[in-house]
Amino acid sequence: MAEIAIRSVKKTYGKVQVVHGVDLAVRAGEFVVILGPSGCGKSTLLRMIAGLEAISAGEIAIGGRVVNRLEPRERGCAMVFQNYALYPHMTVADNIGYALKVAGLGKAERRAKVEAVAASLGLEDFLDRKPGQLSGGQRQRVAMGRAMIREPKVFLYDEPLSNLDARLRVAMRVEIRKLHQRLGTTTLFVTHDQVEAMTLADRIVVMNAGKVEQVGTPKEVYGRPESTFVAGFIGTPGLNLLPGTLDPGAGVVHLEGGQRLAYDRQRWAGAGAGRVMAGFRAEAARMARPGQGLDAVFEFSEELGAARLVHGTTGGAMVVVSLSDGRDLSPGDRFGVDVPAGEVQLFDAGTGRRLSGERAPAAVPGAPVLEAV
Repeated sequence: MAEIAIRSVKKTYGKVQVVHGVDLAVRAGEFVVILGPSGCGKSTLLRMIAGLEAISAGEIAIGGRVVNRLEPRERGCAMVFQNYALYPHMTVADNIGYALKVAGLGKAERRAKVEAVAASLGLEDFLDRKPGQLSGGQRQRVAMGRAMIREPKVFLYDEPLSNLDARLRVAMRVEIRKLHQRLGTTTLFVTHDQVEAMTLADRIVVMNAGKVEQVGTPKEVYGRPESTFVAGFIGTPGLNLLPGTLDPGAGVVHLEGGQRLAYDRQRWAGAGAGRVMAGFRAEAARMARPGQGLDAVFEFSEELGAARLVHGTTGGAMVVVSLSDGRDLSPGDRFGVDVPAGEVQLFDAGTGRRLSGERAPAAVPGAPVLEAV
């Protein structure tokens, strides 16, 4: 295990800067997920840690040693790629043990290590097969085994589950988490899938346009997002965000169309009057009769089995409510959205950042509604 320190790291391609001064400290043995949309710089950051991309500015230290000028093989990292990167002409055993062969380890000792790693990944019956004879999930486990056998200080995963179907992604998430619990190796995992991030991470690094928006536990980034970007990106669905004007005297946000949304004045005692984005989770709100709470117009619903997500509009903005009962609505029907004042979160309308002066609530609002897709 080794800690990772990323200090003011930047990456430019010509005149285009794609990573803007990232700072991050990863503790030894920690599982950190770097999450963000395509093109946000998360894979570039991972490749700079691995040594596959040169750093334009800043420094990266692994285990207390600055690695900016070290070759990838000297950094103590093992990387698992999205496309597996297996040798098609080699057997599973040869793929897993290739690094040991290059290192000059004897055949008998190499075979023993390969069999031990294969057994831990459920691959012992496939050692004599070629990658082309395996399923996608099996090939990904071979790629993981090839990384494991090197006994690295750091595991780096670059969207390793993106090519798998939904069922296999769920199974491989479990396998990766079990592997980390067993080995305790420092792990960085890049993904655009917030379900993977929420279920795997000790901490999540949310990136957007080459910058870090927030670093925190899954509970923190879900329950207390630091920006409207994080609020909308984390959760299925994301936080409902409604534009309005904060009125601290009345303890309400005046929304478009003349509606009012009450908020907890004690929690947001330091918030002053002005334009804001008011947010709340779909599961924190309750569908009510028309005239109660916010007035909304039904558009459509998503069936999730145990619950439904009801989509509507209020004051010209989209709103989503989680509904567990079986009531039926038709497009154009009106309904109420009852939002407890303590569940309302506030963001600056200009910067998109969470308002300052907030007192910590007694409990982080809500629990994630996540669907593996």
